[in-house]
Amino acid sequence: MNTTEISITMTPIESSQLAAIGHDAINNTLAIQFKRGEGVGNTYYYQNVDAEQFQQFQGAESIGSHFYKNIKPFAEKFPFKKID
Repeated sequence: MNTTEISITMTPIESSQLAAIGHDAINNTLAIQFKRGEGVGNTYYYQNVDAEQFQQFQGAESIGSHFYKNIKPFAEKFPFKKID
């Protein structure tokens, strides 16, 4: 994944572990910015997340739980890269 060509707008969310999320439908890339202490931590891009999957993720009762159950454990399906 060439992340230098992708710029994803991030939306702050209410979550105990995630600070903000975003999605690039053209590249099927999910962006997640994690929390670190009281501030924001690193941002990661996850590949192969289509618009429908992002809608399910964004609309989940707990976005953090959805991420840890449906995306994070499947690194082969959703390869990721640390952006910052």
